[in-house]
Amino acid sequence: MDKTIFTESHRKLVQRLKEARKKTGLNQVDVAEKLGRSQSYISKMESGQCRIDTVQLKEFAAIYKKEIAFFLK
Repeated sequence: MDKTIFTESHRKLVQRLKEARKKTGLNQVDVAEKLGRSQSYISKMESGQCRIDTVQLKEFAAIYKKEIAFFLK
């Protein structure tokens, strides 16, 4: 089993995360402020440098007004 975080399913999740943010008209700074995080945190999530856990995904889904299933298709 490959231990890298750069799997195809992770890449697709990251892609949908960026897509959802852009469709809501928010930039990374806006999202960071809503989450109480730094812009670099959002950048790392969107670049695939970090794994996204279910709690984080739930927070993103709420901000982007998407069902969690949207990100996991």
